[in-house]
Amino acid sequence: MVALDETTSLIAAGKVTGTRVFNTDGEALGEIYDLMIDKQSGKIAYAVMSFGGFLSIGERYHPLPWNSLKYDTRQGGYVVGLTRQQLEGAPTFAQTEHLGWADHGPEPGIHGTHKAPSYWPF
Repeated sequence: MVALDETTSLIAAGKVTGTRVFNTDGEALGEIYDLMIDKQSGKIAYAVMSFGGFLSIGERYHPLPWNSLKYDTRQGGYVVGLTRQQLEGAPTFAQTEHLGWADHGPEPGIHGTHKAPSYWPF
């Protein structure tokens, strides 16, 4: 039987979506809403995390560099080294807003906030 959603080293994007995100203190911050994948390399550049709001009203989205997330089997979710206050000050957008991925607009703010190496090779 072929595993359709997970092996020891691979996981389907559909299984990542909806996974909770915690900070290092174990506080739930949000959940993975979507993944941004580089078309050329096929590597995941960012996880887009939904945060705040109620029943999707007032919900904001935060791009998190994929390399800033670590999966924690005990919590059953990803851990990012940010406090809630740092997250609230990080680049964010609403579902109706355009983030500007094409021109790498959010890049310096995202990587400065997360202290992660830049994804884009420039």
